[in-house]
Amino acid sequence: MSLFDDNYLTVLRQAMENYAKTKGDVTVRSEDAQGDIARQQSQIDNFIASGVNAIIVMLVDADSSAAISSQAEAAGVPLVFVNQAPVNDLPTKQAFVGSDEVLAGNMQGQEVCKELKGTGKVVILEGQLGTTGQRGRTEGVHQALSAPACKNIKIVDEKTANWMRTPAMDLVTNWISAGLDFNAVLANNDEMALGAVQALKASGRPMNSVVIAGSDATKDALAAMKAGDLGVTVFQNATGQGKGAIDAALKLAKGEAVPNKTYIPFELVTKDNMDKYLNRN
Repeated sequence: MSLFDDNYLTVLRQAMENYAKTKGDVTVRSEDAQGDIARQQSQIDNFIASGVNAIIVMLVDADSSAAISSQAEAAGVPLVFVNQAPVNDLPTKQAFVGSDEVLAGNMQGQEVCKELKGTGKVVILEGQLGTTGQRGRTEGVHQALSAPACKNIKIVDEKTANWMRTPAMDLVTNWISAGLDFNAVLANNDEMALGAVQALKASGRPMNSVVIAGSDATKDALAAMKAGDLGVTVFQNATGQGKGAIDAALKLAKGEAVPNKTYIPFELVTKDNMDKYLNRN
């Protein structure tokens, strides 16, 4: 895993570990790269040396996928990338299981456009630069807001808060202090959206005057939605991704073929349908 200290990735990791327990004689060992590319590559070398049957990787950085792919291929160990898509073409005995990040940004942007009735000023909180989530979700938001129905919406600033709540709160606080005017915050994930909520509340801004959008549909995000603070999120199916990754790894370990890419659908979540997503992430 790229990072244990992340709410969504914790749900994903636990989903894989719990599902593996239902598969019979399967042992899972998890390592935390702590956001360090070199550490992750070293951990993969250690896995290979210890004789594992397959490796599942949630990448620290998408651009490191080619090197990691080569590591596993040279050792003949099956490899599954989960959640964050690799940038390289995958050889045999390797696969990706995750979701189409551009669609998440598209869903988020379209719903915010609808909430703003096609006019207003927005800011974007991006995830860690270089991750497929940051790239895809941001691209999806730009695509959605470039539609004719949204032509009167202006993106006034966009910066990274590295997927984290506190950096997002600090960034939005700085925007407010600088006098930046905006009607909506589109965050690449829920943690940053919740940081924006904290900053806006601390500044005394009425929450009904701004649309806050996140992505992942975590428990904290849905609690904020129920309280009326979060307007939009996009459900990213951690259990679906986790099960898919374990299934793919086990099949590859047995020499069976699996699809090169498996996409688990995103789903839009608003206050009208949020009840069906409670406790799913």
